[in-house]
Formats: sequence, structure tokens, C-alpha cells
Amino acid sequence: MRQVTLSRYRVPMDAGVVLRNQRLKTRDGLIVQLQDGDRQGWGEIAPLPQFSRETLAEAEAAALTQLRRWQAGGDIAECAIPSVDFGLSCALAELSGELPATADYRKAPLCSGDPDELFAMLQHLPDPVAKVKVGLYEAVRDGMIVNLLLEALPTLRLRLDANRSWTRAKAEGFIRYVNPDYRSRIAFLEEPCKTRDESRDFARSSGIAIAWDESVREADFRVEAEPGVAAIVIKPSLTGSIARCRDLAQQAQQAGLTAVISSSIESSLGLTQLARLACWLTPEVIPGLDTLELMQAQVVRPWPDSALPLIAVQELERVWQA
Repeated sequence: MRQVTLSRYRVPMDAGVVLRNQRLKTRDGLIVQLQDGDRQGWGEIAPLPQFSRETLAEAEAAALTQLRRWQAGGDIAECAIPSVDFGLSCALAELSGELPATADYRKAPLCSGDPDELFAMLQHLPDPVAKVKVGLYEAVRDGMIVNLLLEALPTLRLRLDANRSWTRAKAEGFIRYVNPDYRSRIAFLEEPCKTRDESRDFARSSGIAIAWDESVREADFRVEAEPGVAAIVIKPSLTGSIARCRDLAQQAQQAGLTAVISSSIESSLGLTQLARLACWLTPEVIPGLDTLELMQAQVVRPWPDSALPLIAVQELERVWQA
């Protein structure tokens, strides 16, 4: 007999979390629990404000339509709402055993503050990889910090993310402060400029490889090998179902590009599933999952070694149960 529980969570965020110039005070999402006989499957549906096309209310309505159909004996179909397609596909994949239990809990630490904190974190790692958000401050300041990190840690490789925030002039201001001898240790810079053509031009002129992030979710995007392009970033809650993410990862690998599974600030439940997905679809590539510490609590499933308090499913707000 099929049973469904849909619950809503709300987790306070750290005070400094800002998305596209808007402070994110709480992280809100839905937790799906499917049961069929003695088998269970869980999923998280969590549109990200400022980034997702759908609102949480729209996602909830679409999820309820799919879940009522499944509970009555029908199939869950993709509905073209990314957060819903991803969360429901995770629940189904756990239910069927398709989502492997083995996880890659490594993460590229996110440096958004004092570089000294990153030094302490990375200097003892055998293969230090970190991510730095750029474009939030002056491009010259970003260039100086990146140069400082690469100079201080000779084995460090950096992933940078500009979220399309720079004009070509600002991008040039950034690159002037990064020593040419260090640029090869920038694994990639995600979408440095406002347009893809400007980003391609930046890659050619700077010698710094770029990665596609926002572009991956646009209708006209095609995964293909290009000079200066090293990677694509797959954010499943913004992209769609496991099948869609697997297809993108396979296309990237066939084109000689790195595919990186990355967080959209999901709860600990969603992050643990992303870690499993990364181990399955992008083995050997450290995923971008260092977002849990932006929250003040975990939800349902704990991340290994996290000291944050855990909110049990019984404490969540029940939306629908059948």
C-alpha cells in the first residue's frame, strides 16, 4: 500500500547570507516521504529565492498533484518545475534503490570572509580545493585576495564564482592583480561576465578557464567542448530530475569537460543526497556542497560530523498525508 507524507520546513539562516543583494533570513522547503510496503524514499523540494523560476507555493501545488496521483497507484511524471522534479526523483530513486548509498562527503570549502580562516582549514589537506565568491566587492579587491591565497598555499586550486557580475572592464581589473604564474591553479571561474560571449573573450585573453553555471539552465544551452571552457556546474534543485542531471554529466564527460554537482543551499537531507549523487555521477570530482554552515539547524538527516541541531520529521509542519 502506498503512503505519502509531505511536510514543510523553515530553518533560520546566518545573518550574513545574501542572495543577489537580498538577505535570506530563512531557508524554506518541503520534505517528501514515500512508502510502499516496507520500502521508503525521501526527497527535498526547495526552490532557491532569487534563482529558482518557481516559488515554494508553486512547487508545493505541483508536488501535491504528482503525489496524489502516485498515492492512488499512478506514476510520477516530470512536470518541468526543477525543484519538484529533483525532489520527487530522489524520493523515487531511494524507494527503488537506484540512488546508491555511497556518498562523497568531501567539499570544496567556501571562502566568503577572512582568508586566514581558509588558510587554517586548507593547509593540512592533501589535495586542497576551495571556492571563492567573487564579484561581491570591487574586482581589484577580489584579484588581490585570490592572488594572496594562491601565493600562500602553493598546492591550492581555486574554483571562483562571479555569477555574471562583471563587465569586461571589471574582469580585466580582477585579472591584473592575479600573478600569471598562479592562473593555472584556478580550476575555473564560473560565468565571469554578463554574457557568454564576454566570458569566452575573458577566458581567451586571461588564460583562466571558465565554467558554465547559469547557462546550463537556459533553453539554448548545449554541452560542447570550447576553448577556455573547463567545466559545467550542475545544481540539481535548479536543474531538474536525477535523469536530467545524469544526462548533463554524461554529455560533459563525453565533451572532455568536468561536471561538478553543486548545492543550492539545500537542507542537510538534500545535501546528503547530493553527496550520494556526486559519488555516483561525478566520481573523483569534489562536489560543491559547503553550504550547511550557512544554516542554524539540520533537517531529518544529519551531515557527518556536523554539530548543528537536528530537526526531526515529527517536528515539521505537516502539509498532506495519505
